[in-house]
Formats: sequence, C-alpha cells, structure tokens
Amino acid sequence: MKKSIFGMLLTMESLFMGFTTLVALYYHHTAGESDWKALLWTTLITFACGTLLTSYGHTKLGRTTKQLSRGGAYIIVGLTWVVFSAFGMLPYILYEGLDIDIASAYFETMSGFTAMGATAIPDIEVMPHGILLWRSLTQWMGGLGIVVFSFAILPVKDLKNSTMFIAEVSCLTINRLQPKIGATSRRLLLIYLVLTALCTFMYWVGPMGLFDALCHSLSTVSTGGFGTHTANIGYFHSAYIEYVCAVFMLICAINFGLYYYLSIWRVRECMKNEEVRGFLFTVVGLVAVFCLLFRFTTFDGSVAVPQSGEEVFRTSLFHVASIISSSGFQSEIYDYVGWGTPFWMPTVIMMIVGGCTMSTAGGVKMMRIIIYLKYAFREFRTHLHPHAVISIKFNGRVIAEQHIRRVMSFLVIYVFILVLSCALMTMFMGYDLTTAFGAVVTSLGNTGPALGELGPAGNFVAVSPAAKLFLSFLMLVGRLEIFTVLFLFMPKAWRL
Repeated sequence: MKKSIFGMLLTMESLFMGFTTLVALYYHHTAGESDWKALLWTTLITFACGTLLTSYGHTKLGRTTKQLSRGGAYIIVGLTWVVFSAFGMLPYILYEGLDIDIASAYFETMSGFTAMGATAIPDIEVMPHGILLWRSLTQWMGGLGIVVFSFAILPVKDLKNSTMFIAEVSCLTINRLQPKIGATSRRLLLIYLVLTALCTFMYWVGPMGLFDALCHSLSTVSTGGFGTHTANIGYFHSAYIEYVCAVFMLICAINFGLYYYLSIWRVRECMKNEEVRGFLFTVVGLVAVFCLLFRFTTFDGSVAVPQSGEEVFRTSLFHVASIISSSGFQSEIYDYVGWGTPFWMPTVIMMIVGGCTMSTAGGVKMMRIIIYLKYAFREFRTHLHPHAVISIKFNGRVIAEQHIRRVMSFLVIYVFILVLSCALMTMFMGYDLTTAFGAVVTSLGNTGPALGELGPAGNFVAVSPAAKLFLSFLMLVGRLEIFTVLFLFMPKAWRL
C-alpha cells in the first residue's frame, strides 16, 4: 500500500510539473526560452515512476488491500517530502542554463517545498519563466502541505488517514472544519485558492506584471519568500507592493480554520482565539519596537535605513511580517544585520516563535509559546500553593496533561537539536558560531535569511555541499515539526 500511495503522490507532483511545462512552452515560442525540455523530461520521469509505483502497489483508486498503520502513516509523510524534493530538483539539473550541483539543486528544492525561501542560485534574473514558476509552485504546494493537497485532490478514501494529516499539519489535535479529513482538506485548499487569487489580483493592479504577480502570490500565500528577481520585493521599488505583501504575509500566518469560521459568520470563534490575539498583539508590539529602534539608533551611513516617518513604519511592518510569518521576503531596505545587534536579536526571536498553528508559517508556533508561558506560571503558583490543583486553559478549554507534555517535549527537543546542529556546523563544517546559529535557526524556522555571511545581504551559494544537505534536513525537521522526521529513525516504526 505504501508504494501505491507514493505513486499517487508522485503522479500529483507530475501534474504540477506539466503545468509549468506548458508555461515554459509558451515562453519558448514568445521569448525563445529553452527550459521546456528540462521540465518536460522531469514531468515524464516523475509521471512514469508514479504510475509504476501505483501499479506495483496493487491498489486501485477508491479501494486498498490493507489498512494503513500509524507507523506507516508517519513514514509516508516523512519520506514524501524527501522523494518530492528528489524529483523536484531535476529541472535545475537538466536545464543547461544553470550551473548547479546536486547538493545545491536539492537545497533549492527542499527550500521550496518547506517554504523556507533561502536560495543557492546566485542570479535569479537568468532563470527562465518555466523554472521560476516551478520554484514558486514548490513553495505553494509545501506551504499548505503535500499530504493535505493529496487529501483534497486524490479520490482515495483509505489515503485520508487522520494520523497522516496530523503528522504534517501543526496542531495539538485536529481542528476539523468538516467531520471527515478529506472534507477538511478541501476546505483548507479552497481558502488557500481564494487567498492566492486575491493576492495575485492585488499584486497585478500594482506595478507587477501578471507572471510576477502569480509567482509572488504563490510565494506570499505559502509564506515562502521566493521571488522572480534577485532583489526580491525590493526590485519593484513600490510602497504599495510592500504593504500588500506585508498584509498577506500576516493573513497567511494566522490559522486558516478561522477564515472558514468567518465565512460562515461564526465570528465568535475567531474573537475568542487566544493564539490569534497573542500573535496580533506580538506583531503590533514588535512593529512599535522597530519603529523606536529606527528613531533612536545612530547609524554609521554604511547601510540603507528608512528616513521619513512613513518609511520607518513601512520598513518595520514589512520586516516584522516577513520574519514572524517565516516568509523571508526582502523590501528595498532590509539588512537587519547591518542595522546592528538591537535589530537582529529580536529578529532571531521572531524566527524561533513564528506564526500560528494550521497556517503556512513556520517556527515553534504561537500556541506552544502561550501554553509554555501558562505552564511556567502554573509552576510558579504551585510553589506558592503546593496543594492547589490548577488547570491550564486555552481558548476557554482545559488542556489535557498529555498535550502539555507534548508541548514541553517539543520545546526541549527543539533546543537540543538547535544546540547540537550549531556544534556540528562549527566543529565539523568550519563555520563561526554566529553564522552557524543563524543558519540553524532559519532552517528550523523555515524563514530564509540568517546571520553573518548568510544574512539578508548574502545567500547560501557559497555554503559547502555537506552543509547544504544538512540544512536541507533541518528544513524538513522544522517543517514537519520534529516528531514526524525523528520517527523515521526509529527501527520499530518501520515494522508498524
């Protein structure tokens, strides 16, 4: 059964590749671009492998021969992202116009699917339209989730396993919008499509052309950060584009389930959501902090900084929205490392915290931060009142102790992976502590820009092949929120 599921997922990936092939053919006839061959071969290879695996798995659409186990569900989710990236990197390798090695191609693809947005390509301007669209589509697929896409599109009942859903979607429990997981996935996809269409239109009515608007909307709604130009959003020199981008980054960093409740006029569900209130309060506070920092910090003139009051507000809003949503987009004024320590320290905190659960944002997630703070406050109160029985509530409901333990264990493992990864990069890969720390944090948070030589003014082109593969692994750990990936290293899981 596992082989057949992999086959169907690869077939789905080939359909997206086929769409980019058609776009590449259009630009071949209108602009003489030649990437259609690489995309066509990738489409055919992926479709052929998907078809063979589906047939070999002896599974027919709508019926399976064996019930998928819990361990099998986790293995499928974890390996799907690895396999998708392996096939998804083929256009970068097969296209002759890109001089890129396998490690860089895999890094670029994993950065796309995990919606990290870091790039190992030095000059985006030389990339043809078909591959540019494929880069953005990888982020769009990965932003919502590859498995969630399959639940919404593929008509296979036994595929729609709640364990697979929760292994990919960041939530303590499944917040179903409909009684069945397949229906919930379709609701999420519908919301995703509406936001993408609206974002595309808002970009298009500004200074962006239709192709740029589409690619940037795919990257914005997925909070990914890939652009069609090396200068990213700053290429357009438009305050309007920066405001639109900032607003949609924040919109897509909020729990998508709340938009469904808004559509059926259950406004109360949204108003009482503690995570969203905490997220918006944090955003407002951080924007105010950065505005004050720009106002009272003395700069040496070696780096661009905002001048007017409106520019200070816009730069602060865009920066906060870009980092806390894990998008990593860059405006005209973007070098937080060059601004100094008072700017990059809160930036790193935003990378770690991230957005809300069941959104496209990365990071630890605001829900876990709130639960941790409530847990710490409860421990403080129990020291004062040892015999008191104090429960922790979230959104007015008592949280089960098993969910609290899950949050605490997640945070402990996150810190352990962070420290261990920094040690590995400094001891065995030759990076200084600042660069290693920034690279690990931005990879786990799926943010994009880091610190040091990998800061917003640089890129990951010069990173060694070993470091690129290691950071690709950390991207996956961060996107699937640790447990699903670590599950792959447990021998017992492969026997479940």
